[in-house]
Amino acid sequence: MSKIWLIATREYLTRVRKKSFIIMSLIGPLLTVALFAVPVLIAKMSDGGKVVAVADAGGLFTEKLPEATADLRFIRVSPDLATAKDEFKKAKHDALLYVPKVDIANPVGFQVFSRKGLGLSLERDIQRAANKAIENQRLQKAGIDRAVLDNLKANVDLQTVSLSDDGERSSSTGISTGVAYFFGFLIYIFIFLYGVQIMRGVMEEKTNRIVEVVISSVKPFELMMGKVLGIAGVGFTQLALWVLLSVGITSAASAFVSPDKALASQTARVSAAAPDAATTAIARADTPDDAAAKQTNFTAKFMQEVSNADLNVPLLLGCFLFYFLGGYLFYGALFGAIGSAVDSETDTQQFMMPVTMPLVLTFVVSQAILTTNPNGSVAFWMSIFPLTSPIAMMMRLPFGGVPTWQLLLSMALLIAGFIGTIWLAGRIYRVGILMYGKKVTYGELSKWLFYKG
Repeated sequence: MSKIWLIATREYLTRVRKKSFIIMSLIGPLLTVALFAVPVLIAKMSDGGKVVAVADAGGLFTEKLPEATADLRFIRVSPDLATAKDEFKKAKHDALLYVPKVDIANPVGFQVFSRKGLGLSLERDIQRAANKAIENQRLQKAGIDRAVLDNLKANVDLQTVSLSDDGERSSSTGISTGVAYFFGFLIYIFIFLYGVQIMRGVMEEKTNRIVEVVISSVKPFELMMGKVLGIAGVGFTQLALWVLLSVGITSAASAFVSPDKALASQTARVSAAAPDAATTAIARADTPDDAAAKQTNFTAKFMQEVSNADLNVPLLLGCFLFYFLGGYLFYGALFGAIGSAVDSETDTQQFMMPVTMPLVLTFVVSQAILTTNPNGSVAFWMSIFPLTSPIAMMMRLPFGGVPTWQLLLSMALLIAGFIGTIWLAGRIYRVGILMYGKKVTYGELSKWLFYKG
């Protein structure tokens, strides 16, 4: 154990002292935020301020054009198609909607012209506006008031409650799904990130012939375990730093927004204005105070939903640490065995696919099955099988209802799988670490498992 600890300490200190580790630990939370925020900002920038010209030859929009939104507005042009096309070419509108004389029972013949591709979002908005106009005419012909029909629609405030042997517990499907994806994604990323580091570290020592010197003092199994445990410590350190920095960034960002000031300003405007105007002002949030109030309301609502979800936080955190470490050790041994069996990174592709496929499959299946039916048979077997349980079980736990025996069985099988994987990887590692210049196949690997010595 002293040799394993010495190797693990060396692997840990070597990596945490690198500039790349320090830089990534500092900017990691910012990059994570940018990963989700930038696409949203780009989408808003690209979709904002679009103008659609309407050539209403059929009189569909005689009374009024479709209501303008923050991203889209409609303007009226000549109902003659040829004239409308000429105007469209001269102007800088994004699209031209031609409305023919149609039968509202069978509305066909609508055309949309654009200089380039419309884009799915713009096409959907135009189609929605035309559909609503047809619906209004059908309602008017049937003698039904649109306002009355809208008032008949209901938006039920549905509260979900989980019934278990421990009693009733409030739940939130949306929050549970978000927490499940968060934990599953972290395990998925860290297994890949640090598993590949183990593989590359073994390959580097093998290529530079450093291992020939090291192997004279320690056993191959001790060397592999030291690498796996040392890099595991690096992963935990970086995860802890990211959590602390994320909390710090969140606290610092909230300090720039004064909820009391924003809410006071918003309340003053609501009191001074008519109800409709106030509602419009809040919805549009044209001023910084409006935006701050809207963000504050959103944050308060989100925190309320998290509170109502009544998640078992200690259980989730404890299981996350267990499956985070167990999944990493399980796959880290396999990555180390791959690194010892090949001479270059290009040769790893044939062995990487069988190892990484269960992880990828679990993450893909989680979107269709695990989060929609977390207590079904597929979710059960995937959360028990060691190759898929680190992600699958963390996808199930936030929804509750996982029996204790299933959780204990999953943990026991993951530990047994890790021990078995370490044994298999050690058998491959002890031969492959000193094997040079030979193209390794699966048949050759199977022979290494039974070599004596």
